[in-house]
Amino acid sequence: MKDILTAPFVEEMKRTTANMYRLGWDERNGGNISMLLDEAQVAEYLDLNKVIRTIPTGFKADMLIGKIFIVTGTGKYFKNVEFDPANNLGIIRIAADGTTAELLWGYSDGGRFTSELPAHLMSHMARLKVNPENRVILHCHPTYTLAMNYVHELDEKKFTHTLWETCTECMVVFPDGVGVLPWMLCGTNEIGEATAKKMEEFRLVVWGLHGLYGAGKDIDEAFGLVETVEKAAQLYMISAHLPRINTITDDQLREIAEGFGVKYREDFLN
Repeated sequence: MKDILTAPFVEEMKRTTANMYRLGWDERNGGNISMLLDEAQVAEYLDLNKVIRTIPTGFKADMLIGKIFIVTGTGKYFKNVEFDPANNLGIIRIAADGTTAELLWGYSDGGRFTSELPAHLMSHMARLKVNPENRVILHCHPTYTLAMNYVHELDEKKFTHTLWETCTECMVVFPDGVGVLPWMLCGTNEIGEATAKKMEEFRLVVWGLHGLYGAGKDIDEAFGLVETVEKAAQLYMISAHLPRINTITDDQLREIAEGFGVKYREDFLN
């Protein structure tokens, strides 16, 4: 059996959480990541018949029964993951009842997965229906995107359009746009259900006055989506109070989409 601490999915979680903390996207214990793993790959590192303990998820995830995820822990600081992954991460399998997680590794101090796990599982299910290759759900608090929430209308068409017209690559990276939710209490099934509904259309969902959810086939895609939104939001926030002399026009946005062969939300243009 290989050493689990050398597993590529553990290494990737260490790198990503450290990077997100360094960027200021995940202060203290803010933010969470879940990644769907390949069972055969996990079996190279763990005895899949050995369940350390079971933990109720608070949500019935029938579609994910038997699926294995690596998930950041509740109350855990992203800055500590790279130094103590066994305490700050966990590998879980959704049990046959759909409402229980079987802990296969991690949470060594007796902890458990992020309180947002139901929202993650709901979003995984929504994205898998749209794209069977989806593997990652990522939540964070990117500074400029969050700041933009306070000065910009929380309307997904208008929010998306502002991002698109602010940074050329946005139309290429997220032509499907950005979903937007009003402020809702986090850690509840209600916000999870609302997020999953948006995930049927979008890979990015703004939690109003809170943060951002991103989905992707791997860490790079999910991270890159958030990174691109945050860059555009930063450009917007440092220029919004100044007279706008130039902008990317709708005709130019169409030209970008056609040039890169991407299918975009035409109804999000003016």
